[in-house]
Amino acid sequence: MRMNIRSKTIRMIASLGLCVTIAVSGTLFTAAPTASAAAATTTVKADKIITLGKKYLGVKYRLGAPSGSTQVFDCSSFTQYIFGKYGVKLPRVSSAQATKGTTVAKADLKKGDLVFFKSSNSSKIGHVAVYIGNNKILHTYGKPGVIVTSLSASYWKSHYKTAKRVL
Repeated sequence: MRMNIRSKTIRMIASLGLCVTIAVSGTLFTAAPTASAAAATTTVKADKIITLGKKYLGVKYRLGAPSGSTQVFDCSSFTQYIFGKYGVKLPRVSSAQATKGTTVAKADLKKGDLVFFKSSNSSKIGHVAVYIGNNKILHTYGKPGVIVTSLSASYWKSHYKTAKRVL
């Protein structure tokens, strides 16, 4: 019975996302985080990144905005900044950001995924946004600055290129 209680305690601690190793009577017991604990941790991080990003709604857009600035953003400086605050290092430009993480099908998007769009005049990646759920993206461009937009809006729908999971 005692071993069963210890085993349950180890699994409970591991479910919180912690790797646990304990010794009992000279025997080592290890439990790694479960897949559901890892998914929960990712969801929490995505929610924090999105919440931080939304604090900048309306901040002006400026192409080539400097890394680390919160006075102005361009699309990739915005994603680099908000993800960086939670330990996710991204390159400075959207085309380089698109080389990171795992490719995700549009139908499988999750909060926190990076969504990439082609430029108007080419098939090259020219824009990045953060998927925030419910078919919406958080990004910055043009006059509105940082904004939430529907992924189904005609421009974004027609310019969609790919998505990456970096969390």
